[in-house]
Amino acid sequence: MSHLQVFDETDGATPLLDTSDGATIAAELATIGVRFERWPTRPLPDAAAILDVYAPEIERLKAEAGYRSVDVVALAPDHPDREMLRSKFLSEHTHGEDEVRFFVDGEGLFTLHEGGRVFNMLCTTGDLISVPAGMKHWFDMGPAPRFTAIRLFVNPDGWVARFTGDSIADRFPRHEPALT
Repeated sequence: MSHLQVFDETDGATPLLDTSDGATIAAELATIGVRFERWPTRPLPDAAAILDVYAPEIERLKAEAGYRSVDVVALAPDHPDREMLRSKFLSEHTHGEDEVRFFVDGEGLFTLHEGGRVFNMLCTTGDLISVPAGMKHWFDMGPAPRFTAIRLFVNPDGWVARFTGDSIADRFPRHEPALT
């Protein structure tokens, strides 16, 4: 289930807000310019059909924000490079364009750093998040990553991470999924 915790940037132990309510999450993230939506999930005939199944939502976002490129990324717990891939985005960074993800399956933790606060946003199946270009953040897929996500870009080259050099990400909770 989607979950948001908001912290003061100096205290990664005591949440100022802790909620799984979708409307509260969307309203709180909107205060910092982050889009959050819950989309209805649909059965997939096969992995190749993901973009077709979600075509209406994808076309709406493309029309609203000018995204031109769409792809699907998936990672499983047995991926041989999972540790390297996890560590790649654990440090605070920005991108030159929006980071837009719709979680078709699985989960990942986006942590946003804005206005003296840190927003730990656990995205799960059915969640769309759009982190604005230039916003400081980090992403944790967990030690045994499992997710499939649709990504939208204006230009995939704009999605290159620019690391800030700040160690703030080390002071806040990581993504440690509950065992199912």
